[in-house]
Amino acid sequence: MQGATDSAALGGVCDRWASHADSSQSRGVCGTRPDGFTERPHRLVLFRLPSSRLTILDEPDLARDSLPVSETFVSIQGEGKLAGVPSWFLRTSGCNLRCTWCDTPYASWSPEGTRRTLTDLIAEAKGAKVGHAVLTGGEPMLFAALVPLTHALRDAGIHITIETAGTLAPTPLPHCDLWSISPKLAHSTPRNDPRDATGAWAARHEQRRLNVPALQSLLNAPGDHQLKFVVSNERDLAEIDDLLSKLTSWAPSDILLMPEGITTPTPAQRAAVADVCLSRGFRYCARLHIELFGNTRGT
Repeated sequence: MQGATDSAALGGVCDRWASHADSSQSRGVCGTRPDGFTERPHRLVLFRLPSSRLTILDEPDLARDSLPVSETFVSIQGEGKLAGVPSWFLRTSGCNLRCTWCDTPYASWSPEGTRRTLTDLIAEAKGAKVGHAVLTGGEPMLFAALVPLTHALRDAGIHITIETAGTLAPTPLPHCDLWSISPKLAHSTPRNDPRDATGAWAARHEQRRLNVPALQSLLNAPGDHQLKFVVSNERDLAEIDDLLSKLTSWAPSDILLMPEGITTPTPAQRAAVADVCLSRGFRYCARLHIELFGNTRGT
């Protein structure tokens, strides 16, 4: 494979798109960044998978033909305004954050998968015959190929949901019918996480997890929007209020709150979050896929 070399697991990408997540990165300088990304002038090089398969992430114009994919599957959309809708899911591999409670670590902490062409993915999406596509991750907004992929899905008459943490708003934006934005609150930072022995990822995650200009750009973009927040305690509500006070172009019905966890929440957890939704006009966000299938990959 042209240009492939071995290195530490990357857990993300590094190109002009990834630079939106780290404005301090140097430009045009060869070297390895603190998060393990390998840079070269105007080119980016390497995506390391645990299976030892290496996939080149080339310049954006070349990388627009394929994506690193963790998994694809057809299931029921479990969260948000379209909960219950049969959908084709595409999970990209790689993320610029490291949530301590991430329920898809195989797309973030230990990214795995294979590189697939857009032609192949578009054919699969059409063949699923469900009419809805959910592009998730990891962080799908890292990848330039998302733009031509979404244009092709739109032209095929497929409704597109993009699930993103809202830290990236590259230009041009992909086409999207429902922006499903999940800003990460302070409790997501992997403090004292055994997977981050040096604390390097905790520092990067804390720096990157909220990007108000990027969030506002996504809220201003065409399409419907929802802001999903994972709530673990009352302190989270103050952080949510503070963030919402800095954003426009949202209504209370666009704000979705869900209890933290990867299992069905307890009655007490449900009641606490439901009370907040009732008092503020927010939506309670269930995890229907957890109720139907449990915390099972591919659902």
